[in-house]
Amino acid sequence: MLGIKLELDPNTPLRILCLGAHSDDIEIGCGGTILRLIEEYENLEFWWIVLGADHQQRSIEAQESANTFLHQVSEKKIIIKGFRDSFFPYIGAEIKGYFNELKKEISPAVIFTHYRHDLHQDHRLISELTWNTFRNHLILEYEIPKYDGDMGVPNVFVPLGKDLCQRKIHNILQNFKLNIHYVVFFLYSYHNIC
Repeated sequence: MLGIKLELDPNTPLRILCLGAHSDDIEIGCGGTILRLIEEYENLEFWWIVLGADHQQRSIEAQESANTFLHQVSEKKIIIKGFRDSFFPYIGAEIKGYFNELKKEISPAVIFTHYRHDLHQDHRLISELTWNTFRNHLILEYEIPKYDGDMGVPNVFVPLGKDLCQRKIHNILQNFKLNIHYVVFFLYSYHNIC
């Protein structure tokens, strides 16, 4: 297996942008990878953006979960937007406008976004806008296993040890109470996915 080594200027933070359509997407899709990056690199800056937390409970969960995953990171910006869940294709111009503003604020070294062929319309739109907006950046797509079985053919695997997997599971279960049955199904069925 080939590894990816990020070449860093020790005086410049490694800027990472995490994009999720919904409040639990980043955690489920690439939470283990994020925990591993935090363990391996010292000078990190995270931008954690959840676009569709249009209910107060989901917004609170998203904020608390991001803080849980990033508690060791001193440079972080957590943004929770309220775009209407499941309507992203219909309000795409508004979301694209937000992406255009975002690219003026940040030039990340690494971007995590949804898998481009995800069957969930909100996930797919976020991936499309990521590639459209940040085409000159390193973009890594993550998958969200779900009932429709739309798993792709990944080209990057991030090995996680048992401790990181357990920490990811603990963090998700600690912060997301509403979707507990779905999360438990996912975590115990697909525990080796980052």
